[in-house]
Amino acid sequence: MKIALMPNLSKQNAHTYTVRIIKRLLELQCEIFLYAKYRDYFDIQAIHFYEDFSDMVRECDAVITIGGDGTIIHAAKHAAAAAKPILGINLGRIGFVAGLEIDELDKLEYLISGDYKVENRMLLKVTVHTGAGEREIYALNDAVVSRGSLSRMVDLSVSYTGSKVTQYRADGLIVSTPTGSTAYSLSAGGPVIEPEMRCMVLTPICAHSLFSRSVIFGPDEKLSISASTRDGEGNAYLTVDGETSVLLRERDVIDILPAAHSVRLIKLKNKGFYEILNEKLSERRI
Repeated sequence: MKIALMPNLSKQNAHTYTVRIIKRLLELQCEIFLYAKYRDYFDIQAIHFYEDFSDMVRECDAVITIGGDGTIIHAAKHAAAAAKPILGINLGRIGFVAGLEIDELDKLEYLISGDYKVENRMLLKVTVHTGAGEREIYALNDAVVSRGSLSRMVDLSVSYTGSKVTQYRADGLIVSTPTGSTAYSLSAGGPVIEPEMRCMVLTPICAHSLFSRSVIFGPDEKLSISASTRDGEGNAYLTVDGETSVLLRERDVIDILPAAHSVRLIKLKNKGFYEILNEKLSERRI
């Protein structure tokens, strides 16, 4: 089996754990692929280093990340584009998206034997329409429209399938996938959604309203958001999965709809979503 490894070496002990994982996978007769930027960190002759990241993902049978949820989310979009399944090994605090904890490496043999489940997770395609053109970004967790550096609320207009839904005056809005419903959206009072469902969850952030609730939209149509500020000088931002930020100006429009492809998450354990959710809550990780 050909495995592309994507470690986050900024995590504590990540290098040590990655070496341990590489050795275990080699014992299981796997071929190991790594991006060329890690060449100086791993002096193991059996590793195949790739100069082109996309080529590495296309050539592998599965992707394994070593880090937190952020590492998985970043790598998952590349894996989804190449229709490759991805397994996250958690070194972070929460690990909702991960399929294994770092103390469960004995279960890696299930990956090689094919004894695992694949969960299909919805991606959002986020298109920003600006005066300079269009930009497409994909989200596994969420797209957030929020105020900028000035501490003032933003006026946000929301429409669905071309019809106006409502207008908010708030610090921002979160549009999350079911996967992202246990992330920022949950902190803002949004609902928990089973991760393999297909829907979009709109949750306001500190809305100036007596009746501010999340709204769940179906997966087949387009959600559109525009933001305006009092000065019209662009004091609002779009942030996608906490890693991509776009400054929004007056009359810019954000269109959000389910992407044509999905993330295929590998799960090596028989635990259900609610069992994992309760574990994370009881451990006070969230």
